[in-house]
Amino acid sequence: MSDTALTKYSMHIDGEWVGAADGRTFDSDNPFTGRPWSTIPRAGAEDVDRAVMAAHRAFTSGQWPAMTATARGALLRRLGDLLSDHADHLASIEVRDNGKLIAEMAGQCRYLPEWYHYFGGLADKIEGAVIPIDKPGNFTFTRHEPLGVVAAIIPWNSPLLLTAWKLAPALAAGNTVVIKPSEFTSASLLEFMKVFEQAGFPRGVVNVVTGFGAEAGEALVTHPKVAKVAFTGSDRTGAAIYSSAARDIKRVSLELGGKSPNIVFADANIENAVRGAISGIFAATGQTCIAGSRLLVQRGIHDEFVDRLVAMAKTARMGDPMDHETQVGPVTNPPQFEKVLGYLDVGREDGAEVVLGGSRASRPECGDGWFVEPTIFTGVRNDMRIAQEEVFGPVLSVIPFDDEEEAVAIGNDVVFGLAAGVWTENMRTALSMSERLRAGTVWVNTYRAVSFMAPFGGYKRSGIGRESGKEAIMEYLQTKCVWISTASEVPNPFVMR
Repeated sequence: MSDTALTKYSMHIDGEWVGAADGRTFDSDNPFTGRPWSTIPRAGAEDVDRAVMAAHRAFTSGQWPAMTATARGALLRRLGDLLSDHADHLASIEVRDNGKLIAEMAGQCRYLPEWYHYFGGLADKIEGAVIPIDKPGNFTFTRHEPLGVVAAIIPWNSPLLLTAWKLAPALAAGNTVVIKPSEFTSASLLEFMKVFEQAGFPRGVVNVVTGFGAEAGEALVTHPKVAKVAFTGSDRTGAAIYSSAARDIKRVSLELGGKSPNIVFADANIENAVRGAISGIFAATGQTCIAGSRLLVQRGIHDEFVDRLVAMAKTARMGDPMDHETQVGPVTNPPQFEKVLGYLDVGREDGAEVVLGGSRASRPECGDGWFVEPTIFTGVRNDMRIAQEEVFGPVLSVIPFDDEEEAVAIGNDVVFGLAAGVWTENMRTALSMSERLRAGTVWVNTYRAVSFMAPFGGYKRSGIGRESGKEAIMEYLQTKCVWISTASEVPNPFVMR
């Protein structure tokens, strides 16, 4: 595969590889070279309708609805095994498409099967309950049933991982799925479907349509046969999807943006905390919803901490994301690249001081890619735009605080609540902060840890619902209550029982 000979991809609809109905395509760029490397079908409403109707047929008739939960679980576990065999190939496609580091993507893709194994095992563990009802002469119980067709809309920063967070529980619950990846990173999902085909799922159970939000995305969200929308992306797009889904009373789960505080107390292990701050913002080039983009440092250690932080950040190796030695890769796409550069100007205009970076990277090893120097701002107030708005790039705002009360106040003073980090050797502080911070995930003396076993999701404008863990499968089920009368005769029909 070379960037001079574009790889041509097809969509996967109803078990077949197809192009867009009108033949349209678009190119996908390699963020490291800044040049196209593949050609992707540009789906429209007709393609989306075909995919949704295929998923609807697969949900209502044929093999899938007749399958036991145990059999569904076996298919998911087989998919996980197949993904293990193809992990390195999928990682290389992901790097080429989104520019993230091969070291990280290889790790993600090797870990990816765990979601399919976990939810494959959970598929036949979802139990209803017999209710000891207060009405005599009735046997009453609950059962959990799938919703129907799920629309999964995937962002560009970790397509395969974030697909697994939605697809594995959705299938374990018995739903069918139509996936729309980002127009910037469609190739890895289409490569994934080549592996998916081998697992033996019935046709139409999972479909992938590729294209743009205003065309394919909107048609998918508003399709009358879609029962639920699962979305990861910006809070602005999430709000628009939430509004559209509400018109048809569709279920939604939204994993949206973040402006997470990474809080360092004076008693912390400084070396570990510096590493945690670096991990929180410069890993993945800051293109992660859980980025610890606000670094809160207790005033007594502020200056020393910043000096050590800058010294370590200066050593970060930039360059080809396919090189295992590279530590900071390119921004994934031109619009995001321009957005990040714009925030560098915003920070300066608001009075923050650049102590590292602050510009486009012009190093020879960065070539023609979309690179931004790892950037650290000090003198930041929490009311500044760079402290309140999600930059989604390698840009860190350092904010001093005096005590726990101020750390909590600053940490919670944003519209987001996805994650937070706390660095302290004091157990009382650790427990108190983890309770008081308004965030769906709080890490203490670590950062960016996720697991298929641990629920993930946000407070406030960071979203609705949870992904991963046992909680996730309930997002794809609805509860039915069944009443069976054991009475020998029907009582007065005009009186509510």
